[in-house]
Amino acid sequence: MALIEIYTTPVCPYCVKAKALFKKKGVAWTEIDVAADEDIRNGMVQKAGGKRTVPQIFIDGKHVGGCDDLYALDKAGGLDPLLNA
Repeated sequence: MALIEIYTTPVCPYCVKAKALFKKKGVAWTEIDVAADEDIRNGMVQKAGGKRTVPQIFIDGKHVGGCDDLYALDKAGGLDPLLNA
């Protein structure tokens, strides 16, 4: 099963939507809250190529993007292969 990391904040509706898709797929993820720790947020920004918005999603270390990117990947049929790699 793939290693999924989601960088989030507590009041982000897009974070909730992204996690809902993973829940529907029956996969586990690690959630990293960036709201209260600027160092963690800065690490996310570096890892995500400069993107500061949440969620930022990584599957097996590969940057997938945000919520819209995740859903587009799923619609295109590219998410399940990443999750089952």
